[in-house]
Formats: sequence, C-alpha cells, structure tokens
Amino acid sequence: MDRQLGAADSVAADSVAASTFSEVVVDVQPSFNADVHSHLRHSRNSINSSASAADNKKGRWENLVLAYKTLGVVFGGLVTSPLYVYPSMPLKSPTEDDYLGIYSIMFWTLTLIGVVKYASIALKADDQGEENKSRLGKFFEKSILARRILLFIAMLGMCMLIGDGILTPAISVLSAMDGIRAPFPSVSKSLVEALSAIILIVLFLMQKFGTSRVSFLFSPIMGAWTFSTPLVGIYSIIHHYPGIFKALSPHYTFHFFWRKGKEGWLLLGGTVLCITGSEALFADLGHFNRSSIQMAFLFTIYPSLVLTYAGQTAYLIRHPNDHEDGFYKFIPKSVYWPIFIIATLAAIVASQSLISATFSVIKQSVVLDYFPRVKVVHTSSNKEGEVYSPEVNYILMILCVAVILIFGEGKDIGNAFGVVVSLVMLITTILLTLVMIMIWRTPLLLVALYFLVFFTMEGVYVSAVFTKIPEGGWIPFAISFFLALIMFGWFNGRQKKIEYELTHKIDLERLGTLLSDPGVQRVPGLCFFYTNIHQDGLTPILGHYIKNMRSLHKVTIFTTLRYLLVPKVGPEERIIVRKLGLKGVYGCVIQYGYADTLNLEGNDFVNQVTDCLREHIEKYLDCLPSNSIDIQEEISALEEAKLSDVIHVRGKTRFYIGKNCKRFDRIMLAFYEVLHSNCRSALPALSVPLSQRIEVGMLYEA
Repeated sequence: MDRQLGAADSVAADSVAASTFSEVVVDVQPSFNADVHSHLRHSRNSINSSASAADNKKGRWENLVLAYKTLGVVFGGLVTSPLYVYPSMPLKSPTEDDYLGIYSIMFWTLTLIGVVKYASIALKADDQGEENKSRLGKFFEKSILARRILLFIAMLGMCMLIGDGILTPAISVLSAMDGIRAPFPSVSKSLVEALSAIILIVLFLMQKFGTSRVSFLFSPIMGAWTFSTPLVGIYSIIHHYPGIFKALSPHYTFHFFWRKGKEGWLLLGGTVLCITGSEALFADLGHFNRSSIQMAFLFTIYPSLVLTYAGQTAYLIRHPNDHEDGFYKFIPKSVYWPIFIIATLAAIVASQSLISATFSVIKQSVVLDYFPRVKVVHTSSNKEGEVYSPEVNYILMILCVAVILIFGEGKDIGNAFGVVVSLVMLITTILLTLVMIMIWRTPLLLVALYFLVFFTMEGVYVSAVFTKIPEGGWIPFAISFFLALIMFGWFNGRQKKIEYELTHKIDLERLGTLLSDPGVQRVPGLCFFYTNIHQDGLTPILGHYIKNMRSLHKVTIFTTLRYLLVPKVGPEERIIVRKLGLKGVYGCVIQYGYADTLNLEGNDFVNQVTDCLREHIEKYLDCLPSNSIDIQEEISALEEAKLSDVIHVRGKTRFYIGKNCKRFDRIMLAFYEVLHSNCRSALPALSVPLSQRIEVGMLYEA
C-alpha cells in the first residue's frame, strides 16, 4: 500500500477512496467554497458545451461508425449466445414440433425483451428526465423500509451483473473450445475444460496491461462473427428446413406449452439464455449514444440471432439428437475451422467485455461509496472508463476457472447462467416501472400494460430457472446475494457516518471558539489536516483533536482531495486555496484526474501548496495596501511554519455501538466495521512519509 501513485497506478485507490470527513477522501460532493464551485462549474460547462458541439456534428455516418464499434463492446455476450443455448437444454427425444416451439419462444423472447423492452424503452432511461415527484415517490421519501428494500433490489441487480462477469467467460470460452471435439472425437471433455481454463487464466493475467492496444480488433472479430453465423444459418435453412419461419407465429409457442406442460416450462431455463447480455444495451449508454446502439441491435444483432437460431433449429429438426452440440454440428465442413477460430476469438472478446464491465461497475460502486475501497488502476491515459482492479481480477479468475473445472458440463453452467439472466431481467422490469411512474410520469394504463406483460413473462422464466438452483443455479445467486449484502452493509455504514458528521460538524465559528480558549496553544509548524469541507463545516475529529491535544499548529491547512472525471487537471486548477477567516487557518482543495500523478511525498507537494497560498495572500496586498504589514507577517509566518515542521493529520473513526442501538443497526454496523477494517486505507496510498503521519482516532456513537 505504501507506494507512489503514477499514471499507471492512477489515483484509483485514492479516487475510489470515497469517504467522509474523517478520512482522506475523494470529495464527490461539491461543497468547498465559491472558488471551487466556480472552477467546477467552468469545467463542467466546458465539457457540456464541447459535448453539445460534438453532438451537433454527429451525422448519419458517425452514428454508423459508432454502431460498428458497439459490436465489439456492447453485444459480445448477446451475439455469442448461440454457442450454448441448445446445449444447455435438457431435451429428451425432441420432435419437429418441439424444435418449432422452442424457436418460436426464442424469437418472441428476443423480440419482446430485446427489441421492445431494452432497445425501445430502457434506452430512454438516460438520466435526462425531469425529477417529478409522484405519490409513489413521496412514499419512498417517507418510508425508510421502502427505500432500504428498493436499494437492496437495485444492489442485487448490480451484483447479478457482476455474476454475469463470472459466468459469461466460463460458458462462452468453454462452449467455443468444445468445437475441438467434433473433428477429434478422441479429445476428452476434461482436456477441453483444461484448455478453456488456461485461456481464461491468460486473459485475466493480461488485464493489467489494459485493452487499448488490442481493442481495435474487437469490432472486426465480433463483426465477422455477427455476419458469418447468419450466413451459415441461411445455408442450413435452405438445405434442411426451408419452412422454419412458420414458427414465428405465436401459435407454435402456445402449442408447445399445451403439449409439453411442465416439461416445456422447465425448458425455459435454457431458452432464456438466448437473451443473455441484452442488459448491456442500456448499461453502455455512457460510452455510446442511443441511436448507435439501437441501429446496431435492430439492423445487425437482432437479424443475426434470428437467422442463426433459425439455421440451428432447421438443422436439429433433421438431426434431432445433435442438440447437445447444437452449434458446431450445423456448421458445414468446408467452413468449420474458420468458424471455429472466429467463435473462439468472439468468445474471448465477449469475455473481455464482461470483465471490463465488471471492473467498471466495481469502480463506480466504490466512487459512490457503495462498495469497500479496492485498488483500481487506470490502464489508459485518455479513457476514464478503462480500469483494472487487481483484487477483483484475481477473484474473478479463481471463480471462472472453478466454474469450468467443477461444473464443466454445459447444462450445469447454463443453469447457473439462467438464474443470473432471468433475475436481471425481472429486476430491470421492476426498476423501469418505478422510473415510468416516478420520473417519466407515464400514464398508468401504459405502465400497467408494460408491467403486466413483462413481469408475467419474466416471472415465468424466473420460476423455471429457480427449479435449477439445486443443479448449479445456486452459485450466482449466492455470490450475488453476498455481494449485495456487502454493498448494503458498506453503504449503510457510510450513511451513518455522514449523518453523525453533519450533526457534529465543526463550523468556523465553533473553531474560533475552540482556538480562543487560553489553554489551547498554537504550536510551531505546518499541518495538513485532511478533511472534507462540506456545507461550511469540518470533521468532528478536529474538535476531538483540539480538546485532547490542547493545541493546533500555527499554520493549519484543511485539505480535501477531489477526483475529477478528466485525464489531467490543468496546473491552474490543480490546487485551489483560500483563507478561512481565522489566523493561520486555510482551506485547500487538490483536484486531479485519472491520468495525473498524485504524490504527497517530499517537498514538491508542500512547496506547491504554500506557493499557491502565498499568491492568494499577496492578492490581498494588492487589494488592501493599508494592511500590508499584516499580510507580510502572514507570509512570514507561513514560511517559518514550513521550515519548522510539516505533518499530515487524518482521522480514523469507529462506531461505538451502544445499548440503545437497534438490533438491525447493531448487526449492520458491526458488519460495516469488519469491512472497514479490512478494506484499503486511503492515506498510505498517498505516500505520505511515516515520520510525518499522524492518525487521530475517534469513536462515533451510533
């Protein structure tokens, strides 16, 4: 942990050290003073105006280019699903009518959930709506229990996405590598599993180098896959079953369930995999615009999947017992090896997309204080979203390899995958319904129609996959539930800290009263006291420190670290200082981007801050020449303090869980303390010399 942060290590651990007043933090709540507000507004306005100008220049051609790029980033998991959908189904002596019914179900699942729900409705949820408050919204504002339940549901959905990052690499690579066994029957299943595990281990070990150098290959690879599989599908349709498209009629879906009954319902655990990865349509709105994603899905991905599944089904109707290898068996021998190579590369790209998405989700969760601090490294100096977390990476690698080696059978992994896919769909429907009511103010009739159709459809899918929990489906559910518990426990603890600190904050008037006490001495030296300067208040630890130490350094600079979503912060905006109205007391905000070097070791940092502070003080000399003597004394005191001694003070807090604390809060705060004591500390990541570091402990009464 004690290391210097460079551009490669990035400020990640610090940037993600979103904490409260008591710790070295990334201040994600603009609150220091008018100067900082004006700097931030200027930066944001510049970004917004640049974005608006760029948007105005985007024409049809640029949207086409963006749509092409989405193939390698957004749709990897979805478009590679034909590799494992049919092998995941527990089919028993399937007939022509069975296959027609299954294809009809997949077609309408792709159409209703993919086209209608995600591409047409969910993509509108881009944070651009007005904040209207309905009765339901007021209910959530008043009910703590309702807010907690909603928060936990949202966290569970996000954790399911992380679970997707575990299962997609496992099932994609394993299904792609299984193609070796068709031309070489002597190759055992165990060898395929071992080769798949080796590929994934290499993929995970390469994450620390980033994807910038090879990302330009992602779209061509996925483009080759997206356009080659439907061509094979068309060939299969013509040669095996030209009438396959009659199954587009919903009649075949209803007829399938009428004939198969419970067996047909259980098969939904496999058919649901045809829509896996569709949540990426709206999850990647931050990287691509709505038009490009819709264009790519509606004109390439959706037709590709419809034709590929049609070709697979046409082949299986003529060869009904080949469903356990439903993809490679329908590939003509003349193009078998090119398709195998493309499939393997596409599976790796799909895996990379989900791994990168998992890193991004974890990073955003940490920044927003929903997840304990982990090390996050920016692997690109110009792409804020390209990140890597060593801890998360190795945990994902272990889990992915374990899934392959323990549940190597495609059906078992498919059962686990089905739980993730179906629950993410259902949670998305619930949250979108709330968005429609509370934010969009959609007519209740349309909301009811949307909820009835999709909740019923996805509820049936969930009920089917839940029967698979004993057969491997418990894995992602257990992982997701555990992650959601961690996130909820951490967020709840951080909120309790914020509430305590807002209640017991030290404002400037209170600080002046403390310093006016004759028993409090102003000792020589320069002190950097790390704190959030929030709503005109400072951390309660400051009062705790002064009362017990009975002293404060003659020059004390309350320092806040603020992480900005830009590559580099300009020198003129890096350090912002101001006088706080008390003798020898100043405020300082250090702003930095993800490609900046943040190093508090040595004299460079101290010199930079004191130089900025001297310039700030000298401005008063120009404005108030009558006070030149006082200003000169202030500058001299600053120089004298710097030469005397420099220390860095931070707070370290814990909760004191008293007898009056409710049982729920007692359990959650105890869990939070366990998480807090085992997560990464923020100050060591800033490379502050040990000899200059002081930690002040304080108990917060819960």
